[in-house]
Amino acid sequence: MSTTPRLEEADPVPVPAEGPVRRRPRAPGRLRHVLLPLASLVLFLVLWQVSAASGTWSETLVPPPARVWDAFVDVSTTHDGVRGYNGTYLVEHLGISLRRIAFGAGTGIAAGVVFGLLMGTVRPLRSLFEPWITFLRTLPPLAYFSLLVIWLGINEEPKITLLAVAAFPPVAVSTTTAVAAVPRSLVEAARALGGSRWDVVKDIVVPSALPETFTGVRLAVGVAYSSLVAAELVNGLPGIGGMVKDAANYNNTPVVFVGIIAIGVSGLVIDGLLLRLERAVVPWRGRA
Repeated sequence: MSTTPRLEEADPVPVPAEGPVRRRPRAPGRLRHVLLPLASLVLFLVLWQVSAASGTWSETLVPPPARVWDAFVDVSTTHDGVRGYNGTYLVEHLGISLRRIAFGAGTGIAAGVVFGLLMGTVRPLRSLFEPWITFLRTLPPLAYFSLLVIWLGINEEPKITLLAVAAFPPVAVSTTTAVAAVPRSLVEAARALGGSRWDVVKDIVVPSALPETFTGVRLAVGVAYSSLVAAELVNGLPGIGGMVKDAANYNNTPVVFVGIIAIGVSGLVIDGLLLRLERAVVPWRGRA
């Protein structure tokens, strides 16, 4: 009597998931990304407190963190009938300086992008303007600020002009270099497909130059911040740089520290915002 062999049930075949599997960032990595800056900040505060308490320097030169915190509270509130520092709160000083940077550095950045595109695409213009831009880039702001005051007076004009002149060269140089480095094959391919000169610039040159242009913009903002105190040397109050300069005249070191920290923190915030903007506008950077 023959029997039909019984087939054993096969194990189910796993069906691969559609699309690439994305691994979520590990929690320890995120935690480390947050804890390391905090640990460096705590270490800095400890070293600062130890240096202030050692007696090596007087409190006029190196005030302890507690005195700087008290100064921060004083310039941020109304105390003893005095509103902030020189009648203006810290946030107002900072806001006025940021407005100057926005107008000045914004003008310099816009001019740098335009000049960079022109010099990168038209060689005679590069030969004509590049030496002057290099000359301007090597000048410290204080070298020509007095001349700007003579020409433009002591109001807002010399401050905004100084910030614009300081921010212009980094953007112009980086944009020129990026445009000149665009692969020739891409330009020739676009022209072979019937693209006009404007199409080539809009669709090939500008996207290729954007990563380096953003680097130049970040450098320009940093240069503008480093020139802020110089821009507010004359009639800089209200303004965070003017506050620092005025406090230094009276050896008010805690307020000087407050102003420096405010400039640095706001600079970090703006640089972070520029990085986020760069990732949104140039998502292909570092991937191609």
